[in-house]
Amino acid sequence: MNHDNAPLEIHLHGEVPIKTGTDNQAIQEALKPLWHYAGARTLSEGAVSLYEEEPGIRFDAAAGRLHFCWTVRGDEDFRMVLDDLCMNLNELSASGTHIEVTYYDSDFDDEDETNGGESRDDFVMMFVGPDPAAIMQAQRDLLVHDVVNMMERHFDGAELSGVVTEIDKLFSQRFDSLVSSLDIGKPPRGSGGASGHGGGGRRPRHLH
Repeated sequence: MNHDNAPLEIHLHGEVPIKTGTDNQAIQEALKPLWHYAGARTLSEGAVSLYEEEPGIRFDAAAGRLHFCWTVRGDEDFRMVLDDLCMNLNELSASGTHIEVTYYDSDFDDEDETNGGESRDDFVMMFVGPDPAAIMQAQRDLLVHDVVNMMERHFDGAELSGVVTEIDKLFSQRFDSLVSSLDIGKPPRGSGGASGHGGGGRRPRHLH
C-alpha cells in the first residue's frame, strides 16, 4: 500500500504494558494493521518511522513494554486501522493505558490559511486494556492527572481531594451502567433466580 503522496502524516506515541509470555510473533500479528498500512511485509520493516530521529515501534520483551514513537503517511482511512489495532492490543495488554495519535495535514500551508482554508490536523487519545475496567481506570487516571495539574496552579494539592472523589464517582457510575448493560438479556443465575453483575470485569480502583 503506497501512501507517498498521502495528505497526512500520522504520529503514534505511547507505550503498552504487555502480558508476560507474549512472544515476538504475537506482537507482529497484533501490529499487522500498522505495518501492512505502511506497505511493509514484516513488522521489522514497518516499525521504522518516517523520521530517522524517531525510534519507531519497539517491543522490549524483558520489560514487557511495547513502545510507539512512529510516524507514517496516510489519510482518513487510517482511523479504521486504529479500530483493528485497539482490538488486537486489548488481547495482549496487561493493564489499561493510552496512546496518543496526532494527524498533521502536510498539504496545508500558509497560503491555505491566508485564504481561509481549514487544516485537517487532529488529535486522538486511544485507550486499550485487557477489560473494560482496565480501560476506564486508564481514562480515570489520565483525567485526574490533567485536572489536578491544571488546578494546582490555583490550589494546593491537598485541597483537591474532593475533586478527585467526584471524578471517581463519575467513573463508578459509568462502570455500573456498563455492567448493567451487559446483564440485560442474561438468564438469572443461582438457585434464587437473582441476576448478578456478570461479564463486566472488576470495578476500577479509586486512587485518592
